[in-house]
Amino acid sequence: MKPNINTFGQLKDAGYQYQGIKAELRKNLVQNIQNHRPSFKGIVGYENSVIPELERAILSGHNINFLGLRGQAKTRLARLMVDLLDEWVPVVEGSEINDDPFNPISRYAQQRLEQEGDNCPIEWLSREARFAEKLATPDVTVADIIGDVDPIKAANLKLSYADDRVIHYGMIPRANRCIFVINELPDLQARIQVALFNILQEGDIQIRGFKLRLALDMQFVFTANPEDYTNRGSIVTPLKDRIGSQILTHYPSDIKTARNITEQEAHLSPWQKENIYMPSIARDLLEQIGFQARQSEFVDVKSGISARMSITAMQNLMSTAERRALLRGDKKTAIRVSDFIGIIPSITGKVELVYEGEQEGSANVAMTLLGEAIKVQFGEYFPKINKLEKPGAASPYQAIVDFFYEESSLELLDEIAEDAYQNALDSIPPLHNLLQEYQAKTDEKDLYFMKEFVLWALVEYKKLSKERYTQGIMFTDTLGSFMGSFES
Repeated sequence: MKPNINTFGQLKDAGYQYQGIKAELRKNLVQNIQNHRPSFKGIVGYENSVIPELERAILSGHNINFLGLRGQAKTRLARLMVDLLDEWVPVVEGSEINDDPFNPISRYAQQRLEQEGDNCPIEWLSREARFAEKLATPDVTVADIIGDVDPIKAANLKLSYADDRVIHYGMIPRANRCIFVINELPDLQARIQVALFNILQEGDIQIRGFKLRLALDMQFVFTANPEDYTNRGSIVTPLKDRIGSQILTHYPSDIKTARNITEQEAHLSPWQKENIYMPSIARDLLEQIGFQARQSEFVDVKSGISARMSITAMQNLMSTAERRALLRGDKKTAIRVSDFIGIIPSITGKVELVYEGEQEGSANVAMTLLGEAIKVQFGEYFPKINKLEKPGAASPYQAIVDFFYEESSLELLDEIAEDAYQNALDSIPPLHNLLQEYQAKTDEKDLYFMKEFVLWALVEYKKLSKERYTQGIMFTDTLGSFMGSFES
């Protein structure tokens, strides 16, 4: 609640004491730690790595640099630091740089307090207003972030350029007593980075040769991508030396953590949440694609595979199933393996390809990643498929392969109705037998996803063939597909 205090005298009577922003952050963090309250809600996977390092940096009163690849929650961590600020702080009314009444640093605030004393009006600044953010781009100037002489102000006030009242403050002075974030720091030109030296070390600024010392009270947070150090720019060494803590961020280390992030961040419509069933194995498969991308020979792993890839892929996957249900007039539906074709646009726009990947084509690379993910997940549910079987060795999958060789192909249209989809998979008895033997406890709701999943895996292991048509997919035996290529 906003305090009902409106003058400097009332503030003194209330016993208010000034404290710097770093001390303020430290005080509130200490209370959270002592009371076992999380300070960075919504951050998943950093509980034993990044968050402890960040808390140590705040306790140490350091300016911070988050260093990591894209999509690693660097900016979100910086924004969540706002929750560690006090709810309200007093400022001298009309101050451009949020002067504290007990510690005024601007000429305006000092003169007003001197002239009006205890009657000097104050206003209150909320914690949400104490956050400033700047994306570092090559066109950023010293005037933008530090300040410059304002000819219009000089003319209006009839002041000479020697008077410091003609200064127009930049973003950093105006963020006094705030958390100030500079994203993508290496993109900031070296000469601009030099302008930050004094601010970080001594807390003051220099503008156009003025003998001006503003003891700014700020918490600086920077974000940087290590790829930037070679491709677009670098952080100059003296500036790195002035940043107290450099914290390395990272991608999720396991599928479970990745799933939690995706499920938390993927914004789905109420209809999708209520009417589309997504098996647990489908969620694992979705995350496994990202893990495969981070080790693929076709992908430039140095550029990173953002968590946003899995998030947007989840949204596209659900939308693929929703579109099918809308076309069929179904009130409910379930995710199918073939629905994963709908996530291709979410992958192609999120990965940087190396030369070999460019030769393959982004869509083909996306399908390759899906295939590799299927192979990894398949091994967690079914026996290993060997490329070459020993003579006389019985393969648990031979009956399925023989079915396609002896019987026919299987066509699954993208918009096929739910009952027709299930009937098509039920028409392959060896599939049912395989699940009965190795996954007998499979939930009935997951049964048909698992059946189709087995077919896709057999294709990846070259036991079956798969053809993509305009309206769907056809599974055939490898020999029939091979002979068909000659006939065509």
